[in-house]
Amino acid sequence: MDHRLLAIHAHPDDESSKGAGTVIHYSDLGVRCTLMVATGGEEGDILNPAMDRPEVAANLTAIRDEELEAAAAILGYAHIYRLGYRDSGMPDSEANERSDAFINADEQSVLALMVAIIRHERPQVILGYDDHEYYPHPDHLRVHDLALKAFWAAGDQELFPDAGRAWAPSRLFAPVFSRRRLETLHDAMLARDLESPLRRWLERIPEGDDSHVDVRVPIDSTLGRARDALRAHATQVDPDGFWFQIPEEVVVAVYPWEDFHLLASRNGGDAHAHDLFSGL
Repeated sequence: MDHRLLAIHAHPDDESSKGAGTVIHYSDLGVRCTLMVATGGEEGDILNPAMDRPEVAANLTAIRDEELEAAAAILGYAHIYRLGYRDSGMPDSEANERSDAFINADEQSVLALMVAIIRHERPQVILGYDDHEYYPHPDHLRVHDLALKAFWAAGDQELFPDAGRAWAPSRLFAPVFSRRRLETLHDAMLARDLESPLRRWLERIPEGDDSHVDVRVPIDSTLGRARDALRAHATQVDPDGFWFQIPEEVVVAVYPWEDFHLLASRNGGDAHAHDLFSGL
């Protein structure tokens, strides 16, 4: 089957922290996976003490782009589409006011770019973002909004007629950090007498079911490479930090999946517990 997947992300490194194991999973199966990145991550802090050097700070944008290339190669992306907007920064920061910030870009202009990429790549499955209730970064919120609009607009030839022949993607998913996943990993760490890094996350997310999780994609054979891709973002990720505090063997033993919420669909059913492309 000629399956194709397009992932839409806000900044370099987001592609390696959200749905990374899933992209490797499908790339390994022969699915063409492509990546759309809205910004260059110019406002990112240097979070790895080993990289916090003047020459790195002076060339952060170029270095982050090199990191993106390295990570994308590990993940199996066939191509990176850079939309070219500037990182908007965290809420209420000075970066929000810049005219070249992603959040200030003309909506129709951004959608025209996104729709053209979708029509060119012709993916059945698109990965976007949920509403980011617990991490309201302006760029992430805008990716959520524009990915939904581009998903529907790409299939309507009357919209953006100069952006190529209409293509109607079948499904738009968002990777999610479900409470079930967090609780399972947290409890597994405590059961092994290990310190869990997830306590603060669980305090922020209300208890309840995970009815918003529609698909769980297996990552037991891809988790190691996904973590290698995250490590490739050396300016943004401390190799001794949060993302690596839960050993791989613990994740594989108790929760070897990445969770996804179905944001939009053109073909209704055909949902499958472990496959984003089920029935396509």
